[in-house]
Amino acid sequence: MPIYDYRCDECGKVFDVFHKVKEVEEDIVCPECRSTKHTRLLSAPSINMGATRDLPPCASGGGCDGSCGMN
Repeated sequence: MPIYDYRCDECGKVFDVFHKVKEVEEDIVCPECRSTKHTRLLSAPSINMGATRDLPPCASGGGCDGSCGMN
């Protein structure tokens, strides 16, 4: 089942929904205020190939010195 992120248009809460095959967006309800008015957010997919590797300090919230070439 795909997971989609939504932001409630009424209260601003961001929440995710595991979509079932026949679920439609009109059935989605904000868990905070119960509103059915929402916006689906664009989110990047997470891919895990099973291998572990050392990540630069900026990947875990640390400072970045630019040595990884990502900035």
